Amino acid sequence: MIIVRPIQHRDYDALYRIAEESGHGFTSLPVNEALLKQRIESAEKSFKKDVSKPGTEGYLFVMEDTETGDVVGTSGIEAAVGLEDAFYHYHLGKVVHSSRELNIYNTVETLTLCNDYTGASEICTLFLSESHRKDKNGRFLSRVRFLFMAEHKHRFAETVIAEMRGVSDETGRSPFWHWLEAHFFSMDFPTVDYLTGIGNKSFIAELMPKYPIYVNLLSKSAQEVINQVHPKTVPAVKLLEAEGFCRRGYVDIFDAGPTVESQLKSIKTINESRRHQIIIGDVDNNNNYIVCNTKIENFAAVQAAITFQENTDNVIIAASTAQALQVSEGDWVRLVEN
Repeated sequence: MIIVRPIQHRDYDALYRIAEESGHGFTSLPVNEALLKQRIESAEKSFKKDVSKPGTEGYLFVMEDTETGDVVGTSGIEAAVGLEDAFYHYHLGKVVHSSRELNIYNTVETLTLCNDYTGASEICTLFLSESHRKDKNGRFLSRVRFLFMAEHKHRFAETVIAEMRGVSDETGRSPFWHWLEAHFFSMDFPTVDYLTGIGNKSFIAELMPKYPIYVNLLSKSAQEVINQVHPKTVPAVKLLEAEGFCRRGYVDIFDAGPTVESQLKSIKTINESRRHQIIIGDVDNNNNYIVCNTKIENFAAVQAAITFQENTDNVIIAASTAQALQVSEGDWVRLVEN
């Protein structure tokens, strides 16, 4: 069975492997032992913490194949970004240069450094090993975060964002960063990506241009990748767009990948999910639902078939599903069709 649950200390080796597999541009999982162990420790504390409003909590989930015991994917939520370290973006805007006397009117795109998303919740760290990119596992791993948020809304902000990986090649070269590096920095994209991942962000404020950048002054290759995603990120973008996320003109300051945004109350999975009391028994159909318990520290979610009991709000789940979710008859679950 495939299950999604909170990360634990015993998952460190798997998390390190995933960090290596994810490649350049996956800033939230740097290949750094101390930082990955700190990420696990922070997540464990977050799941245990009594919370009344979103703060610095970071929830990291793993997907486990219980038949082999292998951890095959990760998925995360940051409750509120930018509260401890500045959270930077570029905002795509426009300026108009016109002269009525000369009959000239030019509109120019600009990139302006900002902190507009400070305090927003961020979904992040979505990665699934190639061996398990089947059976709707990627969709499950992405959407399960929204079931957790639906069940525990007070832990999250009204605005939810996701930073999508921008364009870079196999060696980690980013066309957008290549232009910035040539004019303002002296380090390559893999280095700056790593420094950001380990929390060393002071160089951003020190070296990043403070004034708006005219897009038409960038190299053609840099202009072409603004607001574009890495080929491996296309499926993740499509999943989020199906949930109601959209682009608002914000891009990453290093690779110019887009940031997508939605209001918590507008996310499709959150709106379509429902709470039901369970009966454990025989399930007589082959439908496919994402089902989770209503816990925090012992949160668990699976994909499973269910039967809706006629004339009640109860649902019937199999004994194996109940065992995976750590629930007993009469407990509540939250579910959504996958």
